Amino acid sequence: MNNNQTTLVFQTGKARPSSVILLFVILSISWLLWSGLYKPLLISLGIFSCLLSVYLAYRMGFFKHHKALLRLMPRLPGYWMWLLKEIVVSSIDVAKLILNPSLPISPKVVKLKALPKTDVGQVILGNSITLSPGTVTLDVYEGEITVHCITSEGAKELEKGEANRRAAALERR
Repeated sequence: MNNNQTTLVFQTGKARPSSVILLFVILSISWLLWSGLYKPLLISLGIFSCLLSVYLAYRMGFFKHHKALLRLMPRLPGYWMWLLKEIVVSSIDVAKLILNPSLPISPKVVKLKALPKTDVGQVILGNSITLSPGTVTLDVYEGEITVHCITSEGAKELEKGEANRRAAALERR
């Protein structure tokens, strides 16, 4: 690897130390609270995984966009509550399909124009669609999201655009 390539790789981070430390602290606290495992070996493995995550975030250029992510934070809890409701409703719909074989399964692939303009917003939309049972985001490319739906009703619901509008609303300043 020549010197220019090395420089380009390490320029992707451009992180302030306080941002790196804050991400590490947030990841560590989250890991400790959610794991509930407090043995020395497991804590050291958790710290290692948090350090590795921060390093990968740095290499991927996360810190160039972290201010945009921070702007989303105040609106995320409301979005998560809506998403949780959608996941429950979708889970019930898929359970009905499984338990009642006479109900039609009509898989469909749809392409949606993503309303969120940023990569972060489009990723949030794609992941939200995949989290809802019965739908899987297949591709996100140049502002277009390709989704596989297990039923045509699910495809119609997606095409109505509620998820798209809510993900775009996260980006508003």
